[in-house]
Amino acid sequence: MTFVLFLLYAAIGGGVGYGVFTLTDVGMPLSIAAGGIATALLGQIHILIKSDRSTKEIDERIDRVERTVRDSVERVDVVEARTEAVEATIKHELTERRDALVTEMKQLESLIDRLSKSFENKLAETSENAIVAPEEDAILRDVRDALKDGRVDLHLQPIVSLPQRRVSFYEGFTRLRRPNGSLVLPAEFLDAARRAKLMGIIDNFTLFRCVQIVRRLAERDRRVGVFCNISASSLEDSTFFPLFLEFMTENRDLSGAVIFEITADRFETRSRTMRDNMDKLTALGFRFSIDHADSLALDLPRLQSAGIRFVKMNGTLLMDQLRDPAGPRPVSSINRRVDGEEVSAVFSRYGVTVVAEKIEDEASVIEILEYDIPYGQGHVFGAPRPIKSSLMEETAPPQELVQRLSNFG
Repeated sequence: MTFVLFLLYAAIGGGVGYGVFTLTDVGMPLSIAAGGIATALLGQIHILIKSDRSTKEIDERIDRVERTVRDSVERVDVVEARTEAVEATIKHELTERRDALVTEMKQLESLIDRLSKSFENKLAETSENAIVAPEEDAILRDVRDALKDGRVDLHLQPIVSLPQRRVSFYEGFTRLRRPNGSLVLPAEFLDAARRAKLMGIIDNFTLFRCVQIVRRLAERDRRVGVFCNISASSLEDSTFFPLFLEFMTENRDLSGAVIFEITADRFETRSRTMRDNMDKLTALGFRFSIDHADSLALDLPRLQSAGIRFVKMNGTLLMDQLRDPAGPRPVSSINRRVDGEEVSAVFSRYGVTVVAEKIEDEASVIEILEYDIPYGQGHVFGAPRPIKSSLMEETAPPQELVQRLSNFG
C-alpha cells in the first residue's frame, strides 16, 4: 500500500512539473525540480502522518501494558493478603493444638503419677505379705550385713572418646562384699534390696564413693567424670532423697564431673516426685544420663529440658538402627528425614551426647566410627575393675555415715 501511495505522489509531482512547464515560462530543469519538490513534500507529509499513528499505537500499547502491570500488582497484593491471613489462621490453630497437647500431656503425667503410686502401694502390700524364699532371705541378710559394715565397693569401667580412645569418663558399678571377700553382684541383690527398700542406702553409699573418687582424680589433675548409677526409687524416696540432696549440695563444685545415670524406661515413666527431685539436682548443675535406651526415637527437646546430657545405647542395636534408612530417628526441630550419619550431630544440637555401650570387639568399633559416635564403652576398651585397695580405704565412708544409713535399714 505504501508503494502505491508513493507512485501516486510521484505522479502528482510529475503533473505539477508538467503544469509548471506548460503554464509558465519556466524552463524544463526548473519544472522537473518543482515536480520533485512536490513529490518529496507529499512523501514527507505521508511519513509524518504515519509516524503520528505509530506513536499513538505505541502509547496505547504502553497504556495497556501499564494497566496489565497494575492489575498484576493488585492480584499479587490480594494473594499476599490471603497468604498472610492463612498463615495467621494456621499459627493460631497450631498454637491452640499445642496448648491442648500440653494440657493433655500434663493430665497424662498426673495419671501416670497416680497409677505409679497405686502400683507401688500394691507392690509394697504384696511384698509385705509375700513369703520370702530361703535363698532370697540369705541374700537379704548378706545385703543388710554389708551395708551395716560399710562393705559397699565401687568398680569402675572406662568410657573412651573416639577415635582417640582416651579415657574421658568412668561408670561406677556397685558391688557388695561378704566378710569372706566374695562379691554379691547386682543380679543377686537388686531385687531383694528393692523389696526391702534398701536401694536408697545402697545409692547413698555408692554416691559417697563416687564423689570421693572424683575428688582424688581432680587432685591428680585427671579431668574425668564419673557416671553414678542411681535408682528411681532413691529419687522418689522421701526418707533418703533429702540426705542425698544435702550431700550433693555440699559437693556441688563437682557438678561438672558427677553424672547421675538412670534407666531409659524409668525416665519415660517417671513420677512427678522423681521429676521434681531430678530438677533439684539439675538446678545444682548436675547432669543426667539414661542408659539401656532401646530406640533412637527420643524426644530431644524433652531430654534437654530434663537435664539429660548423655544417652547410652547398646552398640549392636545402635548400628542396626543407624544403618536402616527407615529406622527410628530422634524427634527434633528438623523437618526432614535424618540420615544415619547425621543422628549424632542432631543429638549434639540439643546438648545430648550419644554413647555406644557394650562394645565387645574391634569390628564394632570400626562400625560406630563410621557414624561419628563420640564415645564408646565396653570390654574392648576395658572391663569394670575394682579401685585400688589404697584408694578404697581413702574413699571409705566415715563410720558416722555408715551408722546413720544403717539405722534406716
